[in-house]
Amino acid sequence: MGGRLVLAATPMGDVGDASRRLRVALATADVVAAEDTRRTRALAKALEVEITGRVVSFYDHVENARIPMLLEEIESGRTVLLVTDAGMPSVSDPGYRMVAACVERDLPITCLPGPSAVTTALALSGLPVERFCFDGFAPRKSGQRKEWLRTLTTEPRAIAFFEAPHRLADCLADAVEVLGPDRRAAVCRELTKTYEEVVRGTLAELAAWAIEGARGEITVVLEGSQRVTADPTSLVDRVEALAAAGLRLKDACAEVATSTGASRKELYEAVLAARSAD
Repeated sequence: MGGRLVLAATPMGDVGDASRRLRVALATADVVAAEDTRRTRALAKALEVEITGRVVSFYDHVENARIPMLLEEIESGRTVLLVTDAGMPSVSDPGYRMVAACVERDLPITCLPGPSAVTTALALSGLPVERFCFDGFAPRKSGQRKEWLRTLTTEPRAIAFFEAPHRLADCLADAVEVLGPDRRAAVCRELTKTYEEVVRGTLAELAAWAIEGARGEITVVLEGSQRVTADPTSLVDRVEALAAAGLRLKDACAEVATSTGASRKELYEAVLAARSAD
C-alpha cells in the first residue's frame, strides 16, 4: 500500500469519544505528527494503545519546517497520522498547510471523523443552526473585534467562534454594543469535560454573567440576524438628523448603519449624493 496522510479527530475531553479507527491509527501509523507529543502519548496511554511509529511534533511554529520531511515519508510509502490536541486538525489547529502540500503533490489524504467543538456547541446552543458559519477565534483587540462584529450585523446564518476565557467578557460587551442587547447567543464551556457548561440567553444577559469570569475552552454560538438590510437612500434623513444634532457625518452614518444593518460606506455615499442633488 502506498503512503498517505491521515487526519484524525481526537477527544475534546472525554477519552470515551475516541473512535476505534483512531485507536488503530495510533497503533499502526509509521509516523505520528502531533501538536503536543506529550498530550498525544497521554491520550494513547488512556486508550491503552501503544504507539509503534515515530512521534514528531507538529505545532504552529514548526509546521512549515516539518512538512518537507512528512511529505518525503508519504512519498516513500509510509502512513503519516496527523493529530492535534483536541478536535479536528485544520479547524483552528495545525494541519491546513500539510493538507495543501499533499494536494499539490497529488498524495493520498483521508480523514477519521470525530469530536468537534463547533458542531457540538451548535447542537447544544438551542438556536436555529440549519445554516451556520465558523469564524475561528474572535479578534483579540477591541477595535478589530468591533469591526468583525459589524460584519455579522446582518449575517442570517448562526455564527460559531472560539474565544479565550480572559477575553470573553470584553468580547460579549463589544457584541452588545455592536449587535444590540437582545440578540441571542450561547456560551459553551469545557465541552465533554467534567465541568461542561452551556449558558444561553441574550447578549446582554451573557455579558452580565461573563463579568463573574469564565474558565476553560470556550465556543460561542451567535444567533443569525433577523434584520433585513435597509436601503441606504431611505436612511438619509436619519443621518442628517443626527448630523444636525452635532454628530460628525461619519459618526452619524456609523450609528445609523449599526442600528439598521446598512453599509456605512453606502450610507455615507447616499448622504453625499442627496446633498449634491439639493
